[in-house]
Order: sequence, then structure tokens, then C-alpha cells
Amino acid sequence: MSISVVHHTDPGCPWAYSAEPHLRALEWRYGNGLAWRTVLIGLTESAEQYVARGYTGDQMTKWNIEFRDRFHMPYSTDLREGPAGTGMACRLVVSARLQGYEAGEALLRALRFSWFTNPRRHDSLEVLEPVVRSVSGIDADVVLAGLDDPEVEALYQADRAEARSVAPPASAQGKTAQTDGPERYTAPSLVFEHDGRTLVAAGWQSLTAYDVCIANLDPTLTQRGPAGPDETLPAFPRGLVTCEVALLMCARNDDPNLAAAEEALVDLVAAGKARRVALGNDALWLPV
Repeated sequence: MSISVVHHTDPGCPWAYSAEPHLRALEWRYGNGLAWRTVLIGLTESAEQYVARGYTGDQMTKWNIEFRDRFHMPYSTDLREGPAGTGMACRLVVSARLQGYEAGEALLRALRFSWFTNPRRHDSLEVLEPVVRSVSGIDADVVLAGLDDPEVEALYQADRAEARSVAPPASAQGKTAQTDGPERYTAPSLVFEHDGRTLVAAGWQSLTAYDVCIANLDPTLTQRGPAGPDETLPAFPRGLVTCEVALLMCARNDDPNLAAAEEALVDLVAAGKARRVALGNDALWLPV
């Protein structure tokens, strides 16, 4: 029996974006042993909520530099237009999810990449519609129409309510927030459930913390070990960025070697087995 993982997240959260390599590592290591479900937090409905907290375009650009240098995900350091509410992007993910879990996850990942490599405010259809239409395999017109669909709104509000029903261990870890009423999970928070037991890894955590939760819930779960991009890229048809490839290459508790990963990826491109798409200060590497 697989371990259930509830992933509380938001497309506009830099901490959640910075945890993408950890999620790819969990998907690679445990495969179908983990059964994922995503809950959209809905951090803010409007940019004004961030403006009231003192957020500015130049400050957010500086934060992008800090996150880039610490976590190595692709970022743009072009001056950001300013803060943006995340409600519209969250609703689009919920709308896409009606076409299947993978459709929702594909759009969520595309929104993350755009949010942090494009300085535009991501709270209008002018900016968000091209992102939706860039995702292959989903019906973009239906996803966009979902913004006016009462079912999508009800599902989104259910997500928001679930994200604001916090398990006590999350509070004990100091990884919750109270920005719009009830206490809520911060992104990314993972709730692991198996055989009547629940373990909570709230907020940004190390990959080791997730491994410890999984090992305590089911030490018999089959695992895959480290592998190079010749093996990992085909398992992720929508691509991996360099730091994700590097993490999948290294043994547990080792530090990822970004240079070695990039060299291996260049070799794959030269051999016609991968394609490089520039993304922010880095690239998205796609299998061929």
C-alpha cells in the first residue's frame, strides 16, 4: 500500500518553488510508492495584501537573487513589476486538475517557472493565459473558462479551507502563518499518511526530513538510487532543471554537483538525446 502525500503549496511562493528539486527526488526515489494530492493554499487574493506588508518590485527582485544563490532554481533578476495576488493562478490549477492530476501538476510547474523567470505581475489573464496555452496535453480553453465555473470556485475554496485546518505538529514546528484569518500551512508543507499514522513536514524542509518521514511510515518501500540524466530525463518528459538533475545524481546526504550535472546534460544534447531550453539564468532540459 502506498503512502499518501498531501502537498500544500502555492504557485507564487518562492519557498515552494525552491523545493521543486526535493519533490523530483521523492518522485524518482519512491515512484508509485507515494500517492500525491495537491492542495492550493491561496496565499493572497490581491496584490494589495502584499503592498500593505511593504512588498515592492525591487525588494522582490533582491529576494529572487537570494533564493537563486541559495537553492539554484532558475530565476530572473530583471526588476519585477511588483507583487501579485495568487488567487487567479491557483484557480487555474484547480481548473486544470479537473482534467486529471497530471494536468494540474503540469500547469502548476509551468506557472512556477513563469512566475520566477518573468518579471511581470502574474495576476491577470494577459500574463497567465499564455502560460496556460504553453502547456501541452491540456485543453487550455476549458482551463481558462474554469475561472467562471462555480465548481472550480467551490473546489478552490475547499482547498483553501483544508490548508487552514492545520495539524498540531505543523504549529509546533513553527512553520505556519496567520495572514488572512485562520492559521494555515506555509508552502511547501507535506503531510504523509500510511496505515492510520500521520507525519507532518511543515513549511520548507530538507530532503532528509522527508526521507525520515517515509522511512518511519514504511521502511519496506522500494527505492531507486542515484542516476545520471540519461536515466532520469526520460522519467520526466516535461523536463528537469540543472539543480534537479544534480540532486538525482548524488547519493543521499551528498551535496549536488551542479557542474557535473550540466556537463552530463551537455553530453546528452550533443548526442541528440536531450534538448536545452533557456529558462531564467539556467535551462530546462527535455528528453528527446
